[in-house]
Amino acid sequence: MRIHRKSRGETKTRGQSAHTDNVRTPADQSQDARFVGWQKTTSDIFALYNILKTDHPSYLSTVTEKTLQAMHLRIPRTPSPYPEVGPSPWHNIGTELDNPATAREAIDAAGLNYTVVKKPLIEVMELNNPLDVSERWATVRTDTGDVLGIVGDDYEPIQNRDAFTFFDHLVRAGEAIYETAGVIGRGERVWVLAKLPGYIKVHGNDIVGKYLLLTNSHDGSSLVRVKLTPIRVVCNNTLTAALQGAGEVHIHFTLKPVEDRKQALSLLGLSNSLYEQLDTTFNHMSLTKISDKQLLDYVKALVPDNEADEENAKNQGIRRTVLELYESGQGASLSRGTLWGAFNCVTEYTDHEMEGNPATRLESIWFGRGEQLKMKAFQLAGRMM
Repeated sequence: MRIHRKSRGETKTRGQSAHTDNVRTPADQSQDARFVGWQKTTSDIFALYNILKTDHPSYLSTVTEKTLQAMHLRIPRTPSPYPEVGPSPWHNIGTELDNPATAREAIDAAGLNYTVVKKPLIEVMELNNPLDVSERWATVRTDTGDVLGIVGDDYEPIQNRDAFTFFDHLVRAGEAIYETAGVIGRGERVWVLAKLPGYIKVHGNDIVGKYLLLTNSHDGSSLVRVKLTPIRVVCNNTLTAALQGAGEVHIHFTLKPVEDRKQALSLLGLSNSLYEQLDTTFNHMSLTKISDKQLLDYVKALVPDNEADEENAKNQGIRRTVLELYESGQGASLSRGTLWGAFNCVTEYTDHEMEGNPATRLESIWFGRGEQLKMKAFQLAGRMM
């Protein structure tokens, strides 16, 4: 698979520099570039960087992200252009990474390098009926002794330090950076959020970051998976990832460099294709005007009435919250009156309002009820375009 890049060269820009976040990525020898600010024009917004490689012919030049990628230079962590943006759903749950070169470095930095082993179920759990468990096993975290799942004979745990090494091929090629990593529960699932270059620009200045969520689980539900996770920058909402049934990829674990490279390039091609489709879809949503009645019908279809009085009252409360976010949620001014705004008031509800406990909410929006609600909202919006 060939990866096409634009030609090299610096980008000259006009217009006033946008607000620069006070958070800076420290300059060190491992960095190819440093973020310096956002540039705004009448119709666009984009990030600017200084090249830090002293032996590079464009040392200290100010360039765009596209130019960095064309020069095969690693793109550093880039703060939001919206200084008022609230925290992400994984704030204080995941560990922000300082541009690690490999997945193993990311796992070590986030403190996720624990070992998981299989033990006979009868040895680690109190069983009322210990019969017929000779072929059943428990996955156990060796540093804490926690039982993470119950599995069969054929299941073999994939250690966290090995799970995502296939993705290093894309990081080395400048096609992604490891940005955040964390754990869910007692260690049943670990995750790494990787940023792809570029953004989806919705209606000009409403920016959606292109991310991939890499996960490894030890509870028997799955092994290594990757899913598209677009993130709307103005509000840190994670948008739906499923598109034509291809929003998630199961990785065949090999630790063989040739096979890993093939999987990584295949994943990159699929991700770029799906993000191109999402670009078209999101912009179409932003151009689709909706009336107050259409908005209400959309929310009612999303969260319908329930025959049980208690559940119906709960659903009415959800609808009321979603409608309030449509008017006054973060980023509402960029999307109010459109189908894009209707969809995003649902994603803001799931990501910031749906569950009380932040850890429970994060699991829900990526793997549970929140993800399902966003999927339904996306499908309903598709029928309205």
